[in-house]
Amino acid sequence: MHDMKTSALTIRLDPNLEQQVARLARRTGRSRSEVVRDAVRRQLALTQFEDLRRRIMPLAEARGYLTDEDIFRDVS
Repeated sequence: MHDMKTSALTIRLDPNLEQQVARLARRTGRSRSEVVRDAVRRQLALTQFEDLRRRIMPLAEARGYLTDEDIFRDVS
């Protein structure tokens, strides 16, 4: 683990979700906490990406970038 301080957070999972977390933890050899931390990190990154994309879209559209393909065409 890291040298940084951690804090505990209690969450409630429905039985199905708890089973999925436990199965993934066993399959990957990680703890349930590690699986959930990874899921939270991924969700936060996705939310940040979506927020940035939403904020930048008006600027991109004003410059003619309407789709991902428009961007790929110019950067490839």
